[in-house]
Amino acid sequence: MPTTDTARNVPRPSLPVNAWAILGLLSFGTELSGYQLRQWAENILGYFHSVPAMSQIYTELQRLERHGYVHHRSVPVADATTGGRNARAKRGYEITPEGREALAAWIRDTPVEYPTARNGAMLRVWLGAYAEPDRLREIVSEHRDRSEEMRAAAELSNRIAEHDYTRHRYATLVTSWAERRYAAERDIAEEVLSELDAVLAPRGGQGADGREGSVGAEQRTNS
Repeated sequence: MPTTDTARNVPRPSLPVNAWAILGLLSFGTELSGYQLRQWAENILGYFHSVPAMSQIYTELQRLERHGYVHHRSVPVADATTGGRNARAKRGYEITPEGREALAAWIRDTPVEYPTARNGAMLRVWLGAYAEPDRLREIVSEHRDRSEEMRAAAELSNRIAEHDYTRHRYATLVTSWAERRYAAERDIAEEVLSELDAVLAPRGGQGADGREGSVGAEQRTNS
């Protein structure tokens, strides 16, 4: 795998995925402050990638700037109380040509990470032996409802992308992907609710017929 920045003939640094995500946000051609990067990240990255904290965004911007992949300029901020300029200036960041080359090389050369299923509902159901049946149903139902909320938000983002980002057709592809993904997650959760009843009922769980919860019965048996 190539490890050389061909534009400058220097070793290409190994950067964390968040650094590439932030560089990607800047690649759309707009100068952005750290705060604006956070807003953009919340609007799009949250559908398929973790949203970096503000402190992490600034850490990665500094790292990217050290490698020559971004540069900044200080923009004076208007002081609403005096009408003058605030002593603190806002930094606006832009991607450099070297940054665009590095981003393209990362996409071209770096293997895609394995998909992860970091899912709080799944974690709790996995530990379902320590939960009351009603609580397990509540967890899965909440996950189903939140998945539908995310699906609806992705649908809205997709409409916005189609209208406001006509030059970036890949943005609509990803928001459409997110919409379908969360619709599938919603439907799977609905199926799991039915499967949960089937799992609980044979073990004495409080199924649809209202029988006693398995955890309570096990605790009394062991007491």
